[in-house]
Amino acid sequence: MADDPLTAGPDPGSQIVGRAQGMYGSASFSEIGVLMTFNFVFTAGKYNGSTLSLLSRNPILHRYREMPIVGGSGVFRLAQGVATAKTYWANSTARNAIVEYHVVVLHY
Repeated sequence: MADDPLTAGPDPGSQIVGRAQGMYGSASFSEIGVLMTFNFVFTAGKYNGSTLSLLSRNPILHRYREMPIVGGSGVFRLAQGVATAKTYWANSTARNAIVEYHVVVLHY
């Protein structure tokens, strides 16, 4: 389960614009990959009260990862699109990471 800060940039001190809420679990025997279902819940700025929903397999050790946006609410009603992910920083001992997402969506 996850309920992590969603920030404007990869710096931990960046402005918090929402929460990344959802869950993930192991999805591969051959590499480190997880199945993710996440909601990006916006709590500030012009997207306050809106969400984007992501559902995908995420091979977290790959440099480039592409995952579909499968829906949304509020400003992002009926959203579809793609999110690309890049691990900005990781600490395997603490099992903590900063992941940068770039999202392109079409919505109603």
